[in-house]
Amino acid sequence: MSPEPATRRRSRGVAEFAFAIPGDPDQRTGGYLYDRRLAAELPRQGWQVRPVRLPDGFPFPDAAELAATDRLLADLPDDMPVMVDGLAFGAMPEVAARHAARLRLVALVHHPLGYETGLSPQVAERLVESERAALGHARHVVVTSTTTAQTLATAFSVAEARLAVALPGTDPLPAAVGSGDAAPALLAVGSVLPRKDFPALVDALASLGDLPWRLVIAGSLTRDPFEADRLRATIRRHGLSERVTLAGEVAADELRALLHRSDLFVSSSRYEGFGMALAEAAAAGLPVVAVAGGAVADWMHPDAAVLVPPDRPDELALALSSVLAGPDRRHRLRTAALTARARLPDWAACAAAVAAALDRVARA
Repeated sequence: MSPEPATRRRSRGVAEFAFAIPGDPDQRTGGYLYDRRLAAELPRQGWQVRPVRLPDGFPFPDAAELAATDRLLADLPDDMPVMVDGLAFGAMPEVAARHAARLRLVALVHHPLGYETGLSPQVAERLVESERAALGHARHVVVTSTTTAQTLATAFSVAEARLAVALPGTDPLPAAVGSGDAAPALLAVGSVLPRKDFPALVDALASLGDLPWRLVIAGSLTRDPFEADRLRATIRRHGLSERVTLAGEVAADELRALLHRSDLFVSSSRYEGFGMALAEAAAAGLPVVAVAGGAVADWMHPDAAVLVPPDRPDELALALSSVLAGPDRRHRLRTAALTARARLPDWAACAAAVAAALDRVARA
């Protein structure tokens, strides 16, 4: 007997979809956190999750990993909705093509693979072409910001009717109390990768040596050892080892404690599909100085943050100076942040948007 169609499974209230994620799903990055929270919330929206763990090598899989991915998808029932995280989907166009007619494929795109900083032009172009081809085989595409939706529509030929925006949720947090120190405590969060550009942040702060401040960078130092070494070298070159702390990857409760004791959140990221670390800072009512790369300016309240364009190191230094040297300005930013945090999206709304996309795919 052939597997029951998705539409019939849905009508009986037992809707099921497969959620395919590459590598360890417990990794502490924004994308994996989004995937975990989505998987936890979707059953409340009427969709049961069948987890599928894809190989570790994405977005640069070898032939064996692509073959294993092909087998994993082949084991799924005909007509099943299958949402594949974009870290894998954009790098598997041939596999997607083989299963597009049999499965109801949905791509979940946090940001385009080829837009990662640090890639050679040839690799970036290859990833863009691969992702464009793969997305052509998706019945629907879920994205985490309106900026990514616009990018996929204009640069990746994804019809707007196939796009759904599901903004990441943010858990409520107690308002940060700050450090209470004369030197403001700055916090930056994210894996140490070229896209996060933490050396640029250290360069900007080095020009403000006459102002009191100290910085903690919380994020993995092992995902890109070369970039981690570049960051350490930048800190040593400026003689800032006593003022900049590399905390490495921290657990959720430790991160919340850092947010609670900080006075200012800073981000030098060149591109964000949304900016979940920034949203968590906003949830804690922290004032923000950030590079507005990618989608950050879409949702960050302008009165709660000082935003500067990417590749403007002088403007980043000036923004930091204006906030560090002006406690009144920090107070105004904090007041606005405490008001704006009530408007941050929650995970239930995120899951509802994805569930609506799955509903459309199941009915089609």
